[in-house]
Amino acid sequence: MSYEQEKQVAIEAAIAAAKLCERVRAAIPAAMEKSDKSPVTIADYGSQAVICKAISEAFPDDPVVGEEDAAQLREPAMAENLTKITNYVKELIADATSEQVLDWIDRGNGTVAPRYWTLDPIDGTKGFLRQDQYAVAIALVEAGDIKVGVLACPALSVEGGETGALFVAVRGEGAQMMPLAGGELRSIQVMSAGNVSNFCFVESVEAAHSDQSRQDAVAKAVGINAPSVRMDSQAKYGAVACGMATLYLRLPSPKTPDYRENIWDHAAGAIVVEEAGGRVTDMYGIPLNFSESTKMVNNQGVVVSNGAIHDAVLEVFREKMP
Repeated sequence: MSYEQEKQVAIEAAIAAAKLCERVRAAIPAAMEKSDKSPVTIADYGSQAVICKAISEAFPDDPVVGEEDAAQLREPAMAENLTKITNYVKELIADATSEQVLDWIDRGNGTVAPRYWTLDPIDGTKGFLRQDQYAVAIALVEAGDIKVGVLACPALSVEGGETGALFVAVRGEGAQMMPLAGGELRSIQVMSAGNVSNFCFVESVEAAHSDQSRQDAVAKAVGINAPSVRMDSQAKYGAVACGMATLYLRLPSPKTPDYRENIWDHAAGAIVVEEAGGRVTDMYGIPLNFSESTKMVNNQGVVVSNGAIHDAVLEVFREKMP
């Protein structure tokens, strides 16, 4: 089956959402707080509205599983923020109304199904707020397998020095990248096994998100001695896919050993790395499961690599870090 239409819809939606996010970020946005105490901005909501509208118009029968919902925005006290969100959306969709924006955001309240989309309108909100890395992530999942993934990384500088990259992958067709500002898609590959002197690994900026000391020990055990590069969001997947990094580790923090990852935080990035020749599993070598719920309940931790060193990393877990 060809996924050309799905790919194009996702590309256009990600680019539009990234434009909205960058417009908001230029104005130095303030954060709101969600019920789980995590930050959210008007850009998160605006991005989800734009993406959900595009998907629902092209594929009205497909559920969308997004990170945000509009419940908080429907409260009278949030009227000013809703107006701001609507005004940013109107820059892209001129006739948008506040009620439509709310409905588009809530279009992302779908559930996991045999075929569904999952999205993170801003993956790495803290990075977004500090003018650092973040990503707009969109993926299509069928029968538990990711078929299409698109990552817009507005702050990521890649080969050539241009800031802003778009990563695209379709199952079985390889991974591609282009400047977010526009240009031609070109094929990308993970770092080759022979490029040992340049091996490096990436991890989250937030120490609470993972076990950084353990990750450092694992990297050293497989011969990566350079200090980690810490960045927010699925931009780390992009870095591995295009050969900027060899390994991305996200091991559970000792403070939250039972934590399970959200599907929208990994789906788009996972297919981009896999189609670039890399490998993505949990810390026990089990493929990530996108078929059951919004949480990857049967996976613990995430290991993303160029493929060549993946088994060695898993062996470290088996032998030294039970």
